Amino acid sequence: MSLRAALTRLAVPAVVAGTAAAVPWPPPVLPDRMADTGGGTQLITAVAASPEATTGTLTWWDRRDGRWVAAGSAAARFGGGGLVEGRDRVQNTSTTPAGLYDLPFAFGTERQPPGTRTRYLAVTEDSWWCQDNASDAYNRWVEPLPEDCAPEESEHLADFGKQYAHALVIGFNYRRPVRERGAGIFLHVNGRAATAGCVSVPAGVMRRVLAWADPGRHPHIAIGTESGPTAITRRDPSST
Repeated sequence: MSLRAALTRLAVPAVVAGTAAAVPWPPPVLPDRMADTGGGTQLITAVAASPEATTGTLTWWDRRDGRWVAAGSAAARFGGGGLVEGRDRVQNTSTTPAGLYDLPFAFGTERQPPGTRTRYLAVTEDSWWCQDNASDAYNRWVEPLPEDCAPEESEHLADFGKQYAHALVIGFNYRRPVRERGAGIFLHVNGRAATAGCVSVPAGVMRRVLAWADPGRHPHIAIGTESGPTAITRRDPSST
């Protein structure tokens, strides 16, 4: 076959089941295949191979000139119990909630990385995340711990100096908390293994993400699997 003939053949639309169909090029990137990206121009995707997986890939994206472009990517960890649809999650199951969520604020036991624009709270000995279902402060940062929030049902943030060196709050079950669904889901620095339900990445990656995130561009995080009911591309992702 001559070179001209070969190029002509490549230019002809592919034929699928007897019907001519144009092959899109370049192929759509992940955010283009999602039903909802949050309406902003920044997006984080955290994808696992299956609901049972405890590792996967975190990618952060910018929308430029009408196209989504990957700004960075890294290995990520998920909950030891795998992933579950956010609206079906049960507290204390070590599952990561699949869905699309905003990123209300950041915090850390260390100073905010240079370039951080997200509101960043410094962790002190008085900093807690209330996870007591009976408390009015359920699924909230509190300083100090209120009387109605039992310490054994909460997380003393300063006790996790490595994991919470830098973190972004994931808005799961945050705006209108549903008791027993779960509290304290963050994007944070890796510990020794899988998380208790959060998404984690290496420390350097966490610093890069914080320097990249711009609240004025309304970043969201989408968590899900490559396929199935918790697929990141499903039509009706949880957003609780």
